[in-house]
Amino acid sequence: MYSEEILKHFQNPQNVGAMEDADGFGQGTGGKKCPEDVAHFWIRVTQGRIAEVKQKTRGCPVAIAASSLTSVLAEGKTLEEAQQITEEKVAQVLGEMPERKLDSIVGPRALQAAIADYQVQQTK
Repeated sequence: MYSEEILKHFQNPQNVGAMEDADGFGQGTGGKKCPEDVAHFWIRVTQGRIAEVKQKTRGCPVAIAASSLTSVLAEGKTLEEAQQITEEKVAQVLGEMPERKLDSIVGPRALQAAIADYQVQQTK
């Protein structure tokens, strides 16, 4: 039912935890089919790159795996590169999953919100 990549990230999620004094924070929630799925992302930015990512995700295996993978993909990326991490790209890397679970890919939403929060903080 789930791909090896989903199972890998679900069984051993990466970058789990919260971050004190984060440079940016964001939340992503599931769509109509998966409203109970929610991800929180914290980022630390150094010299225009995401130096550290932490995430906490509640939901189904796809939600947890998608947030784990998103956090791994974002580490070390410039903000512009990280903004290119979309739900579609994460779904492609995760591989086979039930179509109804596409609403569970909450990690990229939370990451984008954290980047936006960071950018707002920089203008203050």
